[in-house]
Amino acid sequence: MFLYLIKRILFAVPIVLGVSILTFALVFMAPGDPISAIAPADAPDEVVQALKVSYGLDRPVPVQYLMWLKKSLSGDLGVSIASGRPVRGEIATAFSHTLSIALIASFIGVSLGFLLGGVAGFYQNSWIDRVATLISLIGISVPHYWLGLVLTIVFSVWLGWLPAMGAGPDSGTFYWDFEHLKFMLLPAITMAVIPTGIITRSVKSIVADILSREFLVSLKARGLTDLAILKHVIRNALPMVLAVVGLQIGYLMGGSILIETVFSWPGTGFLLNIAIFQRDFPLLQGIVLILCMFFVALNLMIDILQSVLDPRIMRS
Repeated sequence: MFLYLIKRILFAVPIVLGVSILTFALVFMAPGDPISAIAPADAPDEVVQALKVSYGLDRPVPVQYLMWLKKSLSGDLGVSIASGRPVRGEIATAFSHTLSIALIASFIGVSLGFLLGGVAGFYQNSWIDRVATLISLIGISVPHYWLGLVLTIVFSVWLGWLPAMGAGPDSGTFYWDFEHLKFMLLPAITMAVIPTGIITRSVKSIVADILSREFLVSLKARGLTDLAILKHVIRNALPMVLAVVGLQIGYLMGGSILIETVFSWPGTGFLLNIAIFQRDFPLLQGIVLILCMFFVALNLMIDILQSVLDPRIMRS
């Protein structure tokens, strides 16, 4: 197990390095000048050049990348061009807000997906299967930003039950109390729709495939109860389901630009949207790098969990 863990970590190192190169290159090649975000259009050339020198934009691109990589490895992601605040602090605050709604959305998506997909796969061609399939199709097909607007109109404008936007009082820090939870519900439910549909569809397919295998057919012939058969199905399906669930949780933790913009939720997606429009290169590079590294770490954790549940993965 230890050797397998070391091997997976070593495989992740070149992925992280490649992500850092792509992050820097793609952001650098994006149209627009970051200096225009802080300097007026009629600023003298001397002022513009001084700003470029202070932010290191006067140096060759490879040198800029190496300097940025060196600082990033030490935890210094630079200073935001637009706000003048450290990028690390900006991302930490935004990530805490995204994490708060992602936890609720993950619970909703994984719970409903497992329940609907498992029941639909276990009772194929029944009315339960048809209902679960319909729910999964709706979840995958409905644009989540449109659903967010509809939920806002219904529950905020018409009924007045929940707030339409924002993160509640003192939005710089999130608290798990009723006043803040009210602001979480609509964006969390909207974010959970797509993962619910995908997980439902995947779990149903996996469960149906396992139920058709010979060893389960023989268990049914021996007269085992549905509960006993269900335990065997879960044991065999869990490693495959974990891969799907891990990707969906990563999607939720990464935030959503459209959903967080619709609800004005100050998470990573909302901050990324601001950084794009303001041409804030240090902030944009920092957000993309952190989110990519989070996905790499999450996939590594899923690989390890799969190997624990199914030791055959390590031997392969």
